[in-house]
Amino acid sequence: MFDRPRKTFARILASTRAEAGGSPERRAHNLFEAAAVYVSARAEDDQDRIDEAAGWVSPEALSFGVSELACRAVVALARERDESPRTVARALLGLPAA
Repeated sequence: MFDRPRKTFARILASTRAEAGGSPERRAHNLFEAAAVYVSARAEDDQDRIDEAAGWVSPEALSFGVSELACRAVVALARERDESPRTVARALLGLPAA
């Protein structure tokens, strides 16, 4: 159960360390760009892009970006459906209505 998150965290940690010694001419990515690429790559099961996006920012920044993206997505979907964000979030996770 914890094998996949452990492996993902190990890849993120390795890519962060590799980035520290990287060339200074690489374009800097902001955390929201990294989060958007990371989440879309996860949805498409594209491991190369997942690893690439995870290396753009620190694991903490990526986590914050993914969280912010999730909040914005739930709010946008709730407005589109004319439902509460709580209802939409529970439905997306397959949880019963509260």
